[in-house]
Amino acid sequence: MLRPTLILTLGLALAACGAGNGAVNPEAERVLPVALATAAPGPAAPPIRTTAVLAHKDEMRLAFKVGGVIAEITVDEGAAVKAGDVLARLEMAEIGSQVEQTRQWLAKAQRDLERGERLYAEQVIPLEALQDLRTQRDIAAQNVKAMAFNREYAEIVAPADGVILRKLAMARETVAPGAPVLAFGSATQGYVLKASLSDRDVVQLALDDVATVRFDALPGVAFDAVVSRLPAAADARTGMFDVELALGARDARLKSGLVARVALIPASASDGERVHVPIAAILEGDRERASVYVYDEAQQSVSRRAVEVAFIDGDTVALARGLDPGARVVTDGAAYVVDGRRVRVVERP
Repeated sequence: MLRPTLILTLGLALAACGAGNGAVNPEAERVLPVALATAAPGPAAPPIRTTAVLAHKDEMRLAFKVGGVIAEITVDEGAAVKAGDVLARLEMAEIGSQVEQTRQWLAKAQRDLERGERLYAEQVIPLEALQDLRTQRDIAAQNVKAMAFNREYAEIVAPADGVILRKLAMARETVAPGAPVLAFGSATQGYVLKASLSDRDVVQLALDDVATVRFDALPGVAFDAVVSRLPAAADARTGMFDVELALGARDARLKSGLVARVALIPASASDGERVHVPIAAILEGDRERASVYVYDEAQQSVSRRAVEVAFIDGDTVALARGLDPGARVVTDGAAYVVDGRRVRVVERP
């Protein structure tokens, strides 16, 4: 006679055998939720990503033509100015004295010439002496013009509408001729971006290649730019090539010195197209080889597809072959499906 405990054990074992010989596994039949993305055409070459510094197209250092003591600087850093505004001036006592001296020398030279002409008419002095007096008068007249010119440039005047970027000197300082006093940015020519690129990147670019620009200081805002100047040689100090981009839009929030993240689209990227998919759709990548799961709407299932990777750009992968534009690939849930598995499409939150 079998004990009750033994009977119970045999019954459990038979039940287990029956489950293994034909019972349905509920997990295998469960429809998995997945998110999809559409493969889209995109550039044939990756963008060149770099950082750049925003600057006025026309930036200049303003200085006095003559040296002297700065009487006043009438503007502060960041001040907006109009063309013709007086920005700084020198003490005029010394310059005014020099102007007056040249005028007195001119007056004396004119009197000497008039007296010499009378003496020459009376045949007291030779023609050579008269010519020397005329030369002295002409030299004195030119000295008057030069000093008047220097007096005019004892003031710094705004050459155009713009903004004061930096003050490089202060009132009561003594400055030499041509020493920078103010850094000025013209508002008439807009802004440019200045970037430094390696030789491998710069050779891919051409004038008017487009770029997308984003500033950390202005999150969520993208600006368009184009390559406006390409260098003829590398910077001798850094070995890099300085590229200039013209910024299309104008924004009152833009300030000289802002740092930007730039994505340049080289001309070679426009020569053709590649299929782009999110990087989340790529499985089992091995250098250029990888695979994706493509969704079949009629069967509501997925099939595995081998693809070849051309390049990776951020969170996007460009494919050289294996997928056509418009195909819908699995992103979220791709790691949990298998070839032929039925799935349920859900929208991303």
